[in-house]
Amino acid sequence: MSNSKNIFLQLKNVKVIDSSIPYSQYIPLDLSIANTELSEMDLGNAKIFEAYVEDHLQKNDAKVAFGGYNEERNLYKRSGLFNVAENEERNIHLGIDFWIKAGTKVLVALDGRVHSFDFNAGLGNYGSTIILEHQLENEIFYTLYGHLSMESIENIEIDSVYKKGQTLATLGDASVNGGYSPHLHFQIIKNMEDNFGDYPGVCSKKTLDYYLDNCPDPHLLLKIT
Repeated sequence: MSNSKNIFLQLKNVKVIDSSIPYSQYIPLDLSIANTELSEMDLGNAKIFEAYVEDHLQKNDAKVAFGGYNEERNLYKRSGLFNVAENEERNIHLGIDFWIKAGTKVLVALDGRVHSFDFNAGLGNYGSTIILEHQLENEIFYTLYGHLSMESIENIEIDSVYKKGQTLATLGDASVNGGYSPHLHFQIIKNMEDNFGDYPGVCSKKTLDYYLDNCPDPHLLLKIT
């Protein structure tokens, strides 16, 4: 997918969160290891973290907090899912997170079809997940939508076709989204390999070069900043 950056840069008005919320009401949220506020917080407590997000939004008169691509985080230390081997902790985020209340509409980024979906259970995992397949200028790629409500995957079918801007799903709460404060994990994937209904959203430093190449920066498509 050598032309991915050029293709994405040509696209306009791509949104994945409720279209009634303009980008002027989005505010960046730093969840990196450099954020010293997080070191004093119980990151495993979804209610505490949700209160932190809400406070960040109120202070900035915003409705959506976003960020996280290629961001090294301590957020994943609470779950064994991310400790794949000694000295190979998976803690670098490969998508963009959009932090907003449960039940918020999730929109289809671009025309596409349902490649796969699943409920990825476990602390720190995606919960309900939908992956769409897209084709632009003979280039095939995928978008992943994670941390959705259970209802989002109850009636969906593989190969169903969706249009850009159509409502795909709604956000889940901590009881179904892997134990997180409500948010959407949005990720672009060039090569799905044999993955179905799931794809790594976090990688280790050892595998970072591969994953950054296979998962381009969603900002290229969304153009939030």
